[in-house]
Amino acid sequence: MIRFGLLGCGRIARRHSDLLGGNHVEGARLVAVCDSVPTRADAIAAKFDVPAHHDIDDFLARKDIDAVAVLTPSGQHPEHVIACAKAGKHVVVEKPMALRLQDADDMIRACDEAGVKLFIVKQNRFNVPVLKAREALEAGRFGKLVLGTVRVRWCRDQAYYDQDSWRGTWAYDGGVLTNQASHHIDMLEWFFGDVISVHARATTALVRIETEDTAVATLKFKNGALGIIEATTATRPNDLEGSLSILGEKGTVEIAGFAVNQIRHWRFVDELPSDKDVIEKFSVNPPNVYGFGHQAYYQHVVDCLVNQRSALVDGLEGRKSLELISALYESIETGQEVALRFTPRLSRLGVVS
Repeated sequence: MIRFGLLGCGRIARRHSDLLGGNHVEGARLVAVCDSVPTRADAIAAKFDVPAHHDIDDFLARKDIDAVAVLTPSGQHPEHVIACAKAGKHVVVEKPMALRLQDADDMIRACDEAGVKLFIVKQNRFNVPVLKAREALEAGRFGKLVLGTVRVRWCRDQAYYDQDSWRGTWAYDGGVLTNQASHHIDMLEWFFGDVISVHARATTALVRIETEDTAVATLKFKNGALGIIEATTATRPNDLEGSLSILGEKGTVEIAGFAVNQIRHWRFVDELPSDKDVIEKFSVNPPNVYGFGHQAYYQHVVDCLVNQRSALVDGLEGRKSLELISALYESIETGQEVALRFTPRLSRLGVVS
């Protein structure tokens, strides 16, 4: 039994606590929660009958916590992950793992030195339609990859950003590229491989925040394919979609829905008998934009910890998508194409204004 503690009891903590506290993950149990805002910690603690802590040091001193899910604002992830590592706890941290590449490196180093595992939450990799598309990719069914696109058309109004003072800030959150679209950017890179360069534009269209609520970008991959990112939280009045398209010389797949959860197109030059049933059998309808992937993700974490397996998204893998996101912001600031493997100079992500 892996005993989990939750650090941070905000909006996303409801999803994590429902799974762990509701005993929906085999081999996992929620044993304590912590938040500097007492009412938030107390509410989740009362719901699942576990202790609530309002001080991180007291929380991490508990001997009955094996792993901590860090669900605090993104800009606080580095200090919290490093504190967990020093306390000897394995760490599951929500995306993005950090806002600065140096912080990501420090987190990876701290976990390595402490001998604990670091898991970055990328639950959409575990969506049933995404796994089916990945299976086709690994079987070579797409042939030469040509174009990959992701579209995040979600609604986050001013009331959403006003919930917490850190939302939409450079120091603690970032904009739509860092927060809402980071899962989709990760999947684009997962399917198409290393990115050579990016060119991005962004604007703050409908809300009062420091960062962007709308962005577009083009990507060039090492394998010669091109990519497009379209991301906005300025869709009104409701969420519209979160989707991924994969176009290759021998096939096309589009996974749509509002959480990359429904196969819209599944077409290959070399058809298989099973293809006609894919759309019906491998699409699911999640209750919200978080999808169903968190449950499968936590099952993966438990399996890795119990059986000493490698994580699908460890610190190094999480760093890859952060580097891509950092390059997007550098391009936004400079107006120029930015090569990957660069050192950020003007990107404001993670910088206190």
